[in-house]
Amino acid sequence: MEIQGNCSDQFSAVREAFANSLQSGADVGASVAVYLDGELVVDLWGGYADQARTRPWQRDTITNVWSTTKTMTALCALVLTDRNELDLSAPVAKYWPEFGTAGKEHIEIRHLLSHTAGLPDWDQPMTLDDLCDWEKATTLLARQSPRWEPGTTSGYHRFTHGFLIGEVIRRICQESIGTFFADQIAGPLDADFHIGLAAKHDHRVSEVIPAPGPAPTPNPQVTVPVGAYVTAQDTRSTQWRRAEIPAADGYGNARSVAAVQSVLSTGGLTPSARLLSETTCRTVFNEQSHDIDLVLGIPVRFGMGYALNASDSPVSTSNVHTCFWGGRGGSLVVNDLDARMTFTYVMNQMTYLGLTDPRSQKLLQAVYQALAL
Repeated sequence: MEIQGNCSDQFSAVREAFANSLQSGADVGASVAVYLDGELVVDLWGGYADQARTRPWQRDTITNVWSTTKTMTALCALVLTDRNELDLSAPVAKYWPEFGTAGKEHIEIRHLLSHTAGLPDWDQPMTLDDLCDWEKATTLLARQSPRWEPGTTSGYHRFTHGFLIGEVIRRICQESIGTFFADQIAGPLDADFHIGLAAKHDHRVSEVIPAPGPAPTPNPQVTVPVGAYVTAQDTRSTQWRRAEIPAADGYGNARSVAAVQSVLSTGGLTPSARLLSETTCRTVFNEQSHDIDLVLGIPVRFGMGYALNASDSPVSTSNVHTCFWGGRGGSLVVNDLDARMTFTYVMNQMTYLGLTDPRSQKLLQAVYQALAL
């Protein structure tokens, strides 16, 4: 299996682990990237962009990264915080008045970012049409009551996370989160990542490949039912691609995810300007919860928009100031502010293993082996 791209000698173990994943068949098509001190030191891709293995994964191939999109949504909120347009401790209703009803008067922005707002899903079934209808999705959330006392524990907000934060951003900026992200973050960074995909990019998309085998039985510790569900096949629709679902329908590859997220690991500096202050970058590590997540059924320590390093975390490193999140099927982004390193992995073959997926774990281990050299 031929691997394309560039990799510094220091990170040759990453290239080897990546090649093994493709050669073993664990990956069909994938990409991996590492930024160190703001420099792209690993930029690799390989395999195929289709399940039939007829179309090579190219340098500019992009795919749906599912919940890795949430890290982009969080970054939008941090940019507004840095500009003093958004107060993370303010009630959501300060920016979105209709939200302040049904027991949600005291829900703060930080609760939205940390999945502790008590709104992990809608109280009614949501179809794909509903998820692609911004007004309906946000209006229904504004009318709901929280399912637990906000701020007391986390329950992963699979789809609602993006609508909640996105509506706050829309109220502040008078534009959609997809437009804000494109103009204020992706554009200045020349990053090929999209929340809401234009038709001109369709020819570059690798459709996600469903996880093989039956889905695992639900975790008995999960107590919150999920009312909105999207299949891999749903993401192949034009409707999904054009919509802005900022918790789940971002499109990119490892290079573009890393180009954006490395803003955090460099303390807010970009090659051309400062996007965030170092102080704002560090607010990510203000712990909001550390418990068995009510939806995921696993221990998660949440900060502002990201999960944080912890000994019981599915992603754990030796550096304290490490934050991360991943996407359904296996994509992953890790920002290590102590090492000034960002690692990303994006693929098309989904699994049911989530943050514990051995493909990303082996690549991440190889990155830290290289850093130790």
